[in-house]
Amino acid sequence: MAKPVKRKAEGSARDASSEERPAEQRAATGSREPAASKRVTPKADRRPAGRYTPPGTGASKGPSPRWVPVLMFTLWGLGLLVIVLNYMGVLPGSAQGGNGWYLVGGLVAILAGIMVATQYR
Repeated sequence: MAKPVKRKAEGSARDASSEERPAEQRAATGSREPAASKRVTPKADRRPAGRYTPPGTGASKGPSPRWVPVLMFTLWGLGLLVIVLNYMGVLPGSAQGGNGWYLVGGLVAILAGIMVATQYR
């Protein structure tokens, strides 16, 4: 089966004169012809005035209030303190067969501190 013959599309961006001369000859003659574009679709019009601008993000609201980092570090410290005191046996019912609620509470406090940290600007 023979290959189909390639046909040049009408209205192509290529110019017949630029196809006839190689790039070396065009450069040697000093011709400033632009290289033939292989672009098929036309370029879009640039109209920045008509573009949709989404509303600003939370970063444009300014810095966080003072209580946000205070609460964050307090929760981290409280969670760490509860976990350490649990292992030292200072808390009531912690070392003698406790079911681990102090550890869960400490980890929840640390996780809450991390969640507050995501709101810090």
